[in-house]
Amino acid sequence: MIRYALDTNIVSYFLKNDAVIVQKINEEKNKQNKIVIPPIVYFEIQNWLVKNKSKNKMEIFQRICADQGIDVIDRDVFDIAVAERITLQEKGFNIENDDLLIAAYCIKHSLPLVTNNTKHFMHIENLEVLNWQNAGIQNTHE
Repeated sequence: MIRYALDTNIVSYFLKNDAVIVQKINEEKNKQNKIVIPPIVYFEIQNWLVKNKSKNKMEIFQRICADQGIDVIDRDVFDIAVAERITLQEKGFNIENDDLLIAAYCIKHSLPLVTNNTKHFMHIENLEVLNWQNAGIQNTHE
């Protein structure tokens, strides 16, 4: 079984019924692979749905979360985020806090991150980044 963590944009595409993402997620589930929603992604999507009063999408999202469960962010995730922030700053790169916490969560749990925003994560060496939106799966660290 392979486990994949979905970035906010991928969950958003799924909720907007993007054909490529819906198909890929269904393929992975049919293979008995697990789809994980990191806690920060949950926060970002929930915030977006409440703000936009998207009741139908909220119901779909809540079903996904009930099915997959939402983990917690523990101290280890914050420690990894701090270490990654320092490493990135030493190399002259910056990353938004939400993205950094998503990356740290994935690193702690050894999860590849599925995102269309590969540029946001490309400088984090300990993170496997996959892009299902453009031309199938692409690993940014190959």
